[in-house]
Amino acid sequence: MKARAIPAAILLSVAAIAPASGAAVTPGPWSWPLTPRPAVLRAFDPPDKPWMSGHRGVDLQAAGDGAPVTSPESGTVSFVGVVVDRPVITIDHGGGLRSSFEPVQSSLSAGAVVAKGDVIGTVLPGHCAAIPCVHWGVRRGEDYVNPLSFVTDLRPSILLPPGVPGRG
Repeated sequence: MKARAIPAAILLSVAAIAPASGAAVTPGPWSWPLTPRPAVLRAFDPPDKPWMSGHRGVDLQAAGDGAPVTSPESGTVSFVGVVVDRPVITIDHGGGLRSSFEPVQSSLSAGAVVAKGDVIGTVLPGHCAAIPCVHWGVRRGEDYVNPLSFVTDLRPSILLPPGVPGRG
């Protein structure tokens, strides 16, 4: 029995170790920015170094072009404009967290206060070729974090051996 208890203790200890800075986020009570709950067309794939290529957010399938995009959490609009060739809206949620959505057309302007679930704009075509989608990125300070961490629990499941308290 002791042989089984040691690996379980190791697994539990490893699970408690915090990942590298910016690598994970405690799941929060944010809501999805699209309804119905969207399919993830392209996952979060941050670069190893800030200047390298990567995917600094997630691409979510929209119900169609023109679909409403909602604020996943309350905040203040900090930017509405075009970046490169896409319309972008950014919301400052406080605590160093900002979320951005593109391509999204919005009638809001910087300084507008939005509540969780408020419509912040509509999806425009072009980001995911023929599939209507929105790119959602979240930053904590200067670090990009996985937006899905705010709407789903991404922590790994840990299987415990029989007889371990807490196993249900």
